[in-house]
Amino acid sequence: MLNATLGQPGGLARACDPAARVTRSLLGWGAVAGPFYVAVVLGQALLRPGFDLAHDDASLLSNGGLGWIQIANFLLTGAMVIACAVGVRRALGGGAKAGTWGPLLLGLFGLGMIGAGVFVADPMSGFPRGTPAGRPESISLHGTLHIVSAGIGFLGLAGACFVIGQRFAGERRPAWAWFSRLTGVLFLLGFGGLASGSASAIVVLAFWAVMLLAWGWLAAVAVNLYRRAGEIA
Repeated sequence: MLNATLGQPGGLARACDPAARVTRSLLGWGAVAGPFYVAVVLGQALLRPGFDLAHDDASLLSNGGLGWIQIANFLLTGAMVIACAVGVRRALGGGAKAGTWGPLLLGLFGLGMIGAGVFVADPMSGFPRGTPAGRPESISLHGTLHIVSAGIGFLGLAGACFVIGQRFAGERRPAWAWFSRLTGVLFLLGFGGLASGSASAIVVLAFWAVMLLAWGWLAAVAVNLYRRAGEIA
């Protein structure tokens, strides 16, 4: 990739440009964030007794003696997403609608994840072990703030998909534009199902699927912009 860059007009200058290197470093966190988050969640799902991926939300992992692992996962992943959002803003140049609102909405997603880590979800559905089955009769303050933080963050992620998709459309890159828009639509549908309060396996697994799609979209956009850093006006 470096050789190809050097072989282009002005390629050597771009490769040595400190600003472009910083932008690429920030964008790199967007490719790391999703795999990191998913790996930590799956590791806990396999090792923590009583947790069921088909029925339980990852937020429940913040409870119990090992809850600090998921709390750290939320905080670190949120910081990675914010770093990527800064990189996206630098790569897109700011100013234009997508260059301003796309990164801001992506950063809102990162902040939402950090908020979800700071405010722990209430135990429910028998997890951790010893917790009564079903949902709690009342939601605590920190549980409410967890739901609000996650909800705002998820809406920010969906919004970023649409805004950045519009940017791709303006660049006459229809495949990327539709990939972004479709990701936003499917993510909103999956989030809506989860927000309905349903704990059915279909709803929970559907949300896991769209969450994986959204992480994949973020990684793909980060890598795409990484390769174009210093070239986008």
